[in-house]
Amino acid sequence: MPSPTSQLILQQPNMRRINHQWPLPSLVKLISIFFILISIFTSQVHSQSNECETESSDCNDKKGALPLKIIAIASILVTSMIGVCLPLFSRSIPALRPDRNLFVIVKAFAAGIILATGFMHVLPDSFDMLSSTCLPKNPWHKFPFTGFLAMLSAIVTLMVDSIATSLYSQKNSTGIIPESEVEGDREMAVMSAGHIHGHHHGMKGATESPQLLRYRVVAMVLELGIVVHSVVIGLSLGASNNTCTIKPLVAALCFHQMFEGMGLGGCILQAQYKSLKKAVMVFFFSATTPFGIALGIALSKTYKENSPSSLITVGLLNASSAGLLIYMALVDLLAEDFMGPKLQGSIKLQIKSYIAVLLGAGGMSVMAKWA
Repeated sequence: MPSPTSQLILQQPNMRRINHQWPLPSLVKLISIFFILISIFTSQVHSQSNECETESSDCNDKKGALPLKIIAIASILVTSMIGVCLPLFSRSIPALRPDRNLFVIVKAFAAGIILATGFMHVLPDSFDMLSSTCLPKNPWHKFPFTGFLAMLSAIVTLMVDSIATSLYSQKNSTGIIPESEVEGDREMAVMSAGHIHGHHHGMKGATESPQLLRYRVVAMVLELGIVVHSVVIGLSLGASNNTCTIKPLVAALCFHQMFEGMGLGGCILQAQYKSLKKAVMVFFFSATTPFGIALGIALSKTYKENSPSSLITVGLLNASSAGLLIYMALVDLLAEDFMGPKLQGSIKLQIKSYIAVLLGAGGMSVMAKWA
């Protein structure tokens, strides 16, 4: 007669398969609600006769800018899909599998890009917008709203990260055998080969499950942060009619989206989602910037980048996105990998990964000259 403990161990894989997936409708609803809110906020952003006017320039050409924006939508969509899909198809390339050193180095490079995106692109843009002379001095020039909101965003991201991991772990706790219970039944396991086999799988599930949960939470939160700032930068590009800045901006955004997509794709791969959920996450990442550009084109007649309402709306969104991206890059991507057993066990691999981080952050910092 098998003991209750061995029965629980034998039922464990099925329990994990039943409870181990995030519900797909909740992910779609979350991102869809965000798109709706963005549309509502941006549709209310308009210029008035007494607001700051956009400076006139020889490069301002609305008819000439439209073809460039259409090219931008297509090129950014393609490069985003390539970037996020490359890690997902890496299983067919032995050198790029998650357990190989090259995958760790590429992921470190992509994390450096995400970190530089927060520090060198999104955060400075928010500072410039919320300290603009087009805004009233009280309260915008008397309090550092950008730094405060970025700090608050990082704390909220920590809360979401921690609480989501806790809830997800509790939801799947039925499939994990407590360590004390495994130790207490070890003598019984020695008496039966079947029991030994069962305990082996139970201990394996207990050690692997928490790490898999972390990968899934990280992938979800990182996707949300990237969606926020991707829509914002797409909106800015779509609303601009300056052909002199659109051309280099498109090239910079293609570079940015490809390598940022590689970082997100690596997280999605490690999360081991089913094919449908992978496809949904790939779609939302690839479509957000083109969606922002299309929204900017639609609102180009009413959206003025120097109007107080647009400066406040986009500036606050940028500050929130910057805090989230900086937290995710430092805590969930870089710190987790560099303090993990794989990198801690090899100084040589650590040095290579640090070089990759510096190259990624440096390359993205150079892109700040145009984007």
